[in-house]
Amino acid sequence: MTTVLVVDDEPQIVRALRINLSARGYDVLTAHSGAEALRLAADGKPDVVVLDLGLPDVDGTEVIAGLRGWTSVPIIVLSARTDSADKVEALDAGADDYVTKPFGMDELLARLRAAVRRSAVTPEDEPIVETASFTVDLAAKKVLRDGTEVHLTPTEWGLLEMLARNRGKLVAQKQLLQEVWGPSYAKETHYLRVYLAQLRRKLEPDPAHPRHLLTEPGMGYRFEP
Repeated sequence: MTTVLVVDDEPQIVRALRINLSARGYDVLTAHSGAEALRLAADGKPDVVVLDLGLPDVDGTEVIAGLRGWTSVPIIVLSARTDSADKVEALDAGADDYVTKPFGMDELLARLRAAVRRSAVTPEDEPIVETASFTVDLAAKKVLRDGTEVHLTPTEWGLLEMLARNRGKLVAQKQLLQEVWGPSYAKETHYLRVYLAQLRRKLEPDPAHPRHLLTEPGMGYRFEP
């Protein structure tokens, strides 16, 4: 059964979607805030997310960014915002489709079916990456060590996130530089040495002999939980 997470703070829309989706054989989860949506996405592993941008606690684009930190689940934005800039922002954040309110139920269902066909959540999609030394929460964009949050700069987080999302895999130097700093930094390998050293000092029990943030000389880096 396909599971759909509906995120909207308008009860009548949530009710209409729950009735229509359930009648067509979907399993429906509902959330009324961004924080609740991220928690349900982590716990319920939905196959597709239908998301309103105007939530009471955070903007929907922040929810998209939180999800995209750890999962490729299809996200269909359902919003009253008609400005093209809002659509571009949501799509750039990682949304797969955009439906404007008021909407036709048949159109939404067609787009939902198409989104599920195009993409599926992979088994490796997990928001929490635990090591023996620290825990990375990809959805909340936080790192905990001994139960205490570790302060990381945006660049340090970008580097750690990229490695954690590809845990166990070799990530090339060029790929890391382009993803974290941008295409024009593809040859600035000294950046990686500096920032990996900073991350190791903050996260590794013995920074001189790292267990989790490993260097593959001349090739790249590997995150080993």
